Formats: sequence, structure tokens, C-alpha cells
Amino acid sequence: MQPTKARARDGEPKSTAKSTDGVDADRPRISHSVVIAGGGPTGLLAGELSLDGIDVAIVERRENQDLAGARSGGLHSRTIEIFDQRGIADRFLSQGQTAQVAGFAGVSLDISDFPTRHNYGLALRQKHIERILACWVDELGVTVYRGREVTGFVQDGGGVDVALSDGGSLRADYLVGCDGGRSLVRKAAGIEFPGSEPTTSNLIAEVEVTEEPQWGIHRDAIGIHGLSRLEDGTVRVLVTEREVGAGGVPTLHELSEALIAVYGTDYGVHNPTSLARFTDMTRQAASYRKGRVLLAGDAAHVHPPDGGQGLQTGVHDAVNLGWKLAQVVTNTAPESLLDTYQAERHPVAARVLKNTMASVALRREDERTKALRDTMAELLAMEEPRKRFAGMMSGLDIHYDLGEGHPLLGRRMPDLDLVTAAGPARVFALLHDARPLLLNFEKPGALDIRPWADRVRSVDASYDGVWELPVLGAVEAPCAVLVRPDGYVAWVGGPEAAGLTDSLTKWFGAPAAA
Repeated sequence: MQPTKARARDGEPKSTAKSTDGVDADRPRISHSVVIAGGGPTGLLAGELSLDGIDVAIVERRENQDLAGARSGGLHSRTIEIFDQRGIADRFLSQGQTAQVAGFAGVSLDISDFPTRHNYGLALRQKHIERILACWVDELGVTVYRGREVTGFVQDGGGVDVALSDGGSLRADYLVGCDGGRSLVRKAAGIEFPGSEPTTSNLIAEVEVTEEPQWGIHRDAIGIHGLSRLEDGTVRVLVTEREVGAGGVPTLHELSEALIAVYGTDYGVHNPTSLARFTDMTRQAASYRKGRVLLAGDAAHVHPPDGGQGLQTGVHDAVNLGWKLAQVVTNTAPESLLDTYQAERHPVAARVLKNTMASVALRREDERTKALRDTMAELLAMEEPRKRFAGMMSGLDIHYDLGEGHPLLGRRMPDLDLVTAAGPARVFALLHDARPLLLNFEKPGALDIRPWADRVRSVDASYDGVWELPVLGAVEAPCAVLVRPDGYVAWVGGPEAAGLTDSLTKWFGAPAAA
């Protein structure tokens, strides 16, 4: 199997990796700046690196992007914004159905009054999300090695030798594990994965039936269950198992037994097109990086699917990491910039683990849990709690701790309609090429960033509207803002430009020599 759009460098040496590492030493070794293990939604954000001109390759075990089963059911507001920052949001919106999808413990949370162009979620199955991302990555010329897996690696001071399942190898400056909850990259790196063991397990399947089932959601002492009809006439089944599953790939017989335990019949289930088990196990990598190996997505954190936050968190990981890794690879910024990846993303995932564990606890059907769930529903109907939880579940309230200062600091930059010398411009449109952006709202030319002109775009602009953030509400208008490629504000200026030079240096490297 040849790589898709391979861009191997000429004149690379033969692999010197030992055969005990699974590498055929007699086969040519191809080099890339970054190799990503796994071509799911997190790995497909290799596009972030490619936008920065980085030679990046994906190793994906599937022969194509086809994906069986339901997996994620859509996108939350902040994830849609992220795709809007790259100019590809319309590709997803045209394929899905906008809806109010944010919720906590079965309570729907309306975000239609939130200050964002995308004050909704998007119902769209993961197989379509992956297909759209794969097309984008292909357009950017990313190399994809299909039908292969990463089986091991050896890193040294200059890079990583990556062994592949076909006996070949790749050489990379950095390896990123986006290979799921059972991540080989994480295990081979020796990164601990502490957390809690499962207390409940569910089977999810797409099947055919011979009897008319009991449609809709059903709760009982065992857990939550549901059957729904799909567009093609098949039935999606969700059923909680009486006991925590033994692990591994479930069988049709196990699905039948679980249905009978709940409904008294299995409705004649047969011919499954997908069948999987998920649990409420929650684990998070102790470190997101070990030397030249990094983790993102499910490789770094696993949790129950409550709230539909898994895919979103992985995409946000990738967008946070992508521009930082690109700058380190090109020696624009020091390697210490990678330390900010874990510092920013680990707390976000830890909060996701926490709220999903709370949601699972509220699934129970005993009288005390019902009373607690009713109390939570009453609480979330109030304005302030509704906004707080909706901001958390939609990803719109993410706040990276960049120190004290203006409320914008460390939060997503609003997608304002600006007036510039070149004409009207949206903030997100100015981020399409993943380049950092300095917006000056005071006297044109007041901020001199010529030593960073090759890295940071400077735009003089005006905006007469209200500055408003989700959950927080209206905030004071800044004189200038420095926006990172991931859309988060790195610096906010007042009447003076104090701290701008330090912020530019911290995030985008030392100033160029005069």
C-alpha cells in the first residue's frame, strides 16, 4: 500500500532501527516533520500543521475513511466556531441539522441567546464529520499511510523512529498519538493513565429486527435504554447491561440477552452493521508529552459519552497543539512552548471527566436519584445556572489561565464584524490561514510589530458594537488584542502597549534581527 499524496524527502538514509523494534532495516525510511498515529477527527487536524507548511503524515489502520456505527452524533458550538476559523464550517453545516444539542444529565440547555454566530449545535454523525475533515486534509496535501498501524517507536535527541505494521518505518521530529483510548503510543511511551474503573456498561448497535420494538427512551433500575429507527430502516439500539461487560468486542448473543433483560424480548435482532460496548470508565494521561511524543484526543483522556464532549475535546486538543508544534518544528519558538499544551488542555479534559461522571451518577432510577435529577432540572431552568452549564457543555466558556487581566485574556476571540482599510472583515475570516493576528482598534499604526511581521498579521480595525462573551456578558472594549491561531486571546492592550513584546516573544518566538 502506497501512501496517499506522499511527500517523502529525497536522499534519506536507510532505516537503522533494530529489528527488535519491528522495523525492517533493509527497507527505505521516509522522513516527515510530524507523524500522527490515527486518522480519526483528532488526527485529521493534521491540517493545522499543514497550514503552517509542516510536512506531516498520518498513519491510519483503515484502508479508507469509512466508519461503521454511530460514534459521535454531532458538533457543539465552539467546535463549529473552530471550523469557521479555518473557513470550512459551511461544509459541515450543509450536511447536518442545526439544533439545540447542549445538555446536562438529560436537561436540555438552550444557547440561542449566546453571543456567537453559531448559537446552536449540529446533528451530524461522526462518519460524515470524518469524511469532510478527510477531504480538507487531502486538499492540503497531507500524506496518509492507510492500512497500517504504528507498532512501536524509539526516540532520541534528534527525532523518533516509528515502526509500522507492514515492517516499514518512518522518521519524524515528533510523534503525536491520536490512536484512541487503548493508545499504543501512550503505552509504549510509558505514560500512566490513572482514573476510575467502569461501574456500568452499555451496548450500542445498528441492527435489523423482526418485531416492532418499543420506540423511544426507557429508564429502569438497570439504566437507560432506547430504540430508534434510522433513515435506512435499520434500528439503533442502546441498552444498559445488567452487569459491567467483560470488555472486548460484544456479540449479537450478548445484545440479545441485554434486550431480553430489559424488554422481555430481543425483538428478533439480527444482521448487525455495527455493535460496540462503552462504559463509564474515566481516565486521563498523567502527562500529555514525553520527550518528542505527544498525546491528543482519546489517547489522552477517556470518559463516558454523556454530553457528546469526546470528539469536541479531541478537536480542541489538536487545534491547541497544532500551531505550537509547528513553531517548534520550524525553530520559530523554543521547545518549552509545548509545555503550554498540557498546562492549557489537561484542566479542560479534567473538567469533562468530572461532569460526565456526575451525569452518569444522575442516570440511576432509584427514588433519591430521581429527586436529585428533578432538583438539577429545576436549578438549570434558572438563568445563571443555565448559562454556566451551557457554556461548559458547548465549549464556549473555555478559559486558559494566562494570568490576571482583561476578561478576554485566555478566552475565545468573538467573531466580530470589523471595518478595516481593506474593507469589511470577520475576525474568523482573518484566521483562516492559522496565522496569529494583532488587531489594533486605536490610531492606525500605533503598534509596531515589525520584528514579528513574518509571523504575525497586524490589522488596524474599528468595531462599534458591544463586546460580549458567553456566560460573562458584556466586557469593556479593548484598545488592541493579540489573537493566537487557535482563536484564543493572548494579550489585551489598554491605552499603552505594555506587555505586548513579552507576549509576542512568549507565543511566537524571539523578534527577528534588524
